[in-house]
Parts: sequence; C-alpha cells; structure tokens
Amino acid sequence: MINKIGTLNMKRKGKIVIALQQLIRFGWQQAMSCLFPVVIFASLALTQVIPLPFLPRYDWLLLICLLMQWWMVYSGLETKDELKVITLFHVIGLALELFKVHMGSWSYPEEGYAKILGVPLYSGFMYASVASYLCQAWRRLEVELVRWPSFLIVVPLAAAIYLNFFTHHYWFDIRWVLSGLVIIVFWKSWVIYEINGTQYRMPIVFSFTLIGFFIWVAENIATFFGAWEYPNQADAWSIVHLGKVSSWLLLVIVSFLIVATLKQVKKISN
Repeated sequence: MINKIGTLNMKRKGKIVIALQQLIRFGWQQAMSCLFPVVIFASLALTQVIPLPFLPRYDWLLLICLLMQWWMVYSGLETKDELKVITLFHVIGLALELFKVHMGSWSYPEEGYAKILGVPLYSGFMYASVASYLCQAWRRLEVELVRWPSFLIVVPLAAAIYLNFFTHHYWFDIRWVLSGLVIIVFWKSWVIYEINGTQYRMPIVFSFTLIGFFIWVAENIATFFGAWEYPNQADAWSIVHLGKVSSWLLLVIVSFLIVATLKQVKKISN
C-alpha cells in the first residue's frame, strides 16, 4: 500500500515537473515572438528619460522601429511574406490613427518631423508589432485552426469590426453586437499549437480575450511612457479605462482574422 502511494506521488511530481517545463518552453516561445513589441516598449522608456540629440523623440522612435524591422528580416527572424503582412498592418493602423487623432480620441503632443496631420509615423509600427507577434507565434508554435469558418463569414466580420472604429463616431457603436457575432461564429473554433512535440488546444474566443487583455496592459505602459495621450491624461497620467479592453479585443480579432485568412489563402495556393 505504501509503495503504491509512493509511486503515485512520484508520478504526480513527474507530471508537475513536465508541466512546468512545458510552461517555461511556452513562455520562451512567447517571449521570442514578442521581440518587436519589447523593442518598442524599451525604446519608449529609454527615450523618455535619455535626452536625444539632433532629432525629436518621435523621429528617433521611427528610426529605431525601421532599424528593428530591417534587422528582423535580415536575421531571418521574420520572412518576407511576414513583412508583407506587417506592412499591411502598418497601413491599416496608420489610417486608424489619422482618423482617431482627427476626432480627438487621443493625441501625440510632442514635436516631430515625421508626422502627418498630427500623427507620428512610428505609431503604425505599434499595430505592426501586433502582427509581428501573431506571425512569429503562429510559426514558432506551429498553429493550426480547427473548424475555421468560411471566408464569406470571416472577411465581412473583420471588415465590419474595423469600420466600426470609424463609423461609431457618426452612428451607433455596435461593438457589443459584433462581439456577440464573434462568439457565435467562433464558438466551435479551436486553435491547436505545439510545444516540444506535444499538441495543445485552446478555444479561439478565449485566445482573443487573453491577447486583448495583455494589449490593454501594454497600452497602460505605452501611455505611461508617452507613446500617445488620452484627453484624461493631459494633466497627469492615469490608468486607461478598463472599457478600452473591448476596443483592443476587437482590434486583436481583426488582426487575427487578417493573419489567419492570409495564412489560409497561402495554404490553399500552395
């Protein structure tokens, strides 16, 4: 009886050790996938406290982002196909920034040469870094999609979510309707990922929520270091309203849907 209990305890300890090892491997792959966002946050922090010569801070941030993007491709950490996806996100993000700054949703109060209508060009890289993370994690974790809905559903849904960021200033904000549609459309969808030869799976809706929450955390860090400024942060920094999680959740969904759709298209074409 004692031997059986001892054997069971050993098995449990063995499972715990294996689980911890897998968690560490997963964390490492996630960290490697976040290289671009980490460089952006580190640059925001350093340029906030270190005086920089010759150029305004926003322009230095743009140069750092461009250099980082070049190095990612040159070193092989990103492929040329992934660069195309990231460039697309840069354009999409910059278009959203131009509109939101024009509407007074937030602002970039510092000076800069590389600014268009009050928006510094480095801001597009913050959206591009989300795409970089998704592409990196997709490849490193060998992500596969299970029960992925038809393109005829996914593409219009992604377009509607993105357009709502613009139209809600003039019409009804239908973010909660869109969130409900996402739950309905992806209720049976799963993402399968691999760690050290072992496959795991997670509901896609849950993965959307996790990524959206952590981007909201990142947003608080970014605004603290002056990446941009909300109206209520003009006098002093304050935590970004928790309601912004829903905005980031929808933006993550758009990002994921675009990357997933492009991956599916490439898979079919091959």
